[in-house]
Amino acid sequence: MVRRVTTSFDVAPEVAATLAAGGAVVALESTIVAHGLPYPDNLALARELEVAVRAGGATPATIAVVAGRVRIGLPDDALAELAEHGARFAKTGAADLAVHLARGGDAATTVSATAVLAARVGIRVFATGGLGGVHRGGLGDVSHDLPALARTPIAVISAGAKAILDLPRTLELLETLGVLVIGFGTDELPAFYTRSSGLRLDHRVDDVTALAAICRARWDELGQGGVLVCNPIPVAAALDTATIDAAIASAIALADADAVSGKRLTPYLLARLAGTTGGAAVTANRALARHNATLGAALAVALTRS
Repeated sequence: MVRRVTTSFDVAPEVAATLAAGGAVVALESTIVAHGLPYPDNLALARELEVAVRAGGATPATIAVVAGRVRIGLPDDALAELAEHGARFAKTGAADLAVHLARGGDAATTVSATAVLAARVGIRVFATGGLGGVHRGGLGDVSHDLPALARTPIAVISAGAKAILDLPRTLELLETLGVLVIGFGTDELPAFYTRSSGLRLDHRVDDVTALAAICRARWDELGQGGVLVCNPIPVAAALDTATIDAAIASAIALADADAVSGKRLTPYLLARLAGTTGGAAVTANRALARHNATLGAALAVALTRS
């Protein structure tokens, strides 16, 4: 039998040229646009993230699956389509990608899918909002973000893991899977909406040159997988711990009552938090995502010099 060789990847010309020249590229996910925030806040954020990456001297590459093709870098009209018609785009992790490619579907990429697709074309930095992880309760619901990051040579810049999760168990599982977790300017795991979780990290760096050197050693010298770079939400954007904890508890109780689980759980909880906090959670989400995009650009540029 003759094996057919095809490719399902469309790399935007600007992204392809930057990669070919050894320049700095930062991957951005599409789930935060399609399912993370309401329209038109999601479109405003998508554009803000790309602007932040460019301001840092790197090329943005928002990733999605459109009509069965992996798009590495979306033009503005495609971003607008994704934001306004997000319900048409399935929320896809790395494990589901083949289904959408084979069936010619549309899909917004989660952290796991974005990381895998970015690394496939040679992108080594990915800026997002918060990492998935172990959900609260004893049901064993664990995001595929963690094992995907463990085996993928990419640096994920995030404000820790999403605060709706069981953060101690998430940090423990990251260690078990062999993900290198580094605090950028912090000794603690950030808790997404707040800067501190009380969970001590083993490693801290305070400048991107040192961070780039660690990433290079992990990938080029050791052939190891992902690096989670924990970048706390800016002080001015952080929410009050007691307020957000109460809002999360209320949202989780509602999810239990409505029997929401699996892939539906995170967007359900985030939507409830947006309402409960009077929009403050959305404002904080946008601020931390921009902050991560800025650091992502700085790291991508530093990697080109290391």
